[in-house]
Amino acid sequence: MILELRDICKDYIQGKMTVPVLKNVCFEMEEGEYVAIMGPSGSGKTTLMNIIGCLDQATSGSFLLDGEDIGSMNDNQMSEIRLHKIGFVFQSFQLLPRQSALENVMLPLSYAKVPKKERRERAVEALERVGLGERIDFKPTQLSGGQKQRVAIARAIVNRPKILLADEPTGALDSRSGEQVMELFHSLNEEGVSILMITHDADIASCAQRQVIIRDGILRQGGKEG
Repeated sequence: MILELRDICKDYIQGKMTVPVLKNVCFEMEEGEYVAIMGPSGSGKTTLMNIIGCLDQATSGSFLLDGEDIGSMNDNQMSEIRLHKIGFVFQSFQLLPRQSALENVMLPLSYAKVPKKERRERAVEALERVGLGERIDFKPTQLSGGQKQRVAIARAIVNRPKILLADEPTGALDSRSGEQVMELFHSLNEEGVSILMITHDADIASCAQRQVIIRDGILRQGGKEG
């Protein structure tokens, strides 16, 4: 089991009021699975992704990632988990504009103190894996939206994470570029990468093996292919 959430609650304090955002969320994901979480704006899906991505902690409940108890960790330990076990793909790419594709992909390896020669080799390999081996010296301004997202995916997988978290990965792309990104996710999953994707788009969610729905902070299981 790569992810195991039990009775996860998340509350926010607004003035004197406690506002519940996640309500007793239970969710499991096997290693190698490809799951989509669907929900409208304000449903709690981004809050849930932030907890799974070790960017935030739940108010209550238990959360195991790759067998480790995240709820008992401090900020530094959670940072280490993010660095070594989680790859992030965002709607807005979040690439450094003055750095080449190669330099952007090498960045997580720098944080992980990987030797420079190995950093370059692994970054080139990741860019080739997403079909951008010919674009390693291009800066983001020289790339299309779809190519930027593929650079972001290369950066997310270069540390060989246990799970890839994708937050609306096609939200800023035209339909053809979106299809190419989803084809890439499919091939990565075929290679054994665990993928958890957030989307509001039913067509995009249908690319996953399994869909779960979140609404008003309550998660319900959806269908599974096969």
